[in-house]
Amino acid sequence: VQLQAYGGGLVQAGGSLRVSCVASGSIFSPNAVGWYRQRPGKQRESVAQITTSGSTNYADSVKGRFAISRDNAKNTVYLEMNSLKPEDTAVYYCNWNQRERFGLVRNYWGQGTLVTVSS
Repeated sequence: VQLQAYGGGLVQAGGSLRVSCVASGSIFSPNAVGWYRQRPGKQRESVAQITTSGSTNYADSVKGRFAISRDNAKNTVYLEMNSLKPEDTAVYYCNWNQRERFGLVRNYWGQGTLVTVSS
């Protein structure tokens, strides 16, 4: 599976941004997709996840501000980020987790997209 992330950029605090993750290659369903981020000087952390059926969960730090969604027909997952704060500045990575042939669970990472929130 190849993952391509789009949509990062520079935004002012309080603004909104949407990042997208497009998957291609050998897609198996069901699967689970997540957005992670790595802030400067910090470890990578989970932001939000969504399953094929649409079940979601969020990190406490983004609940009520971020929304993850997906278009299964397009193999695309979105992360809508609202009320952005400077501490949301990070490289955002897409993660794709699926069970493949012979029951093997594989985990894939995209290349990341930089989101910068100015104060």
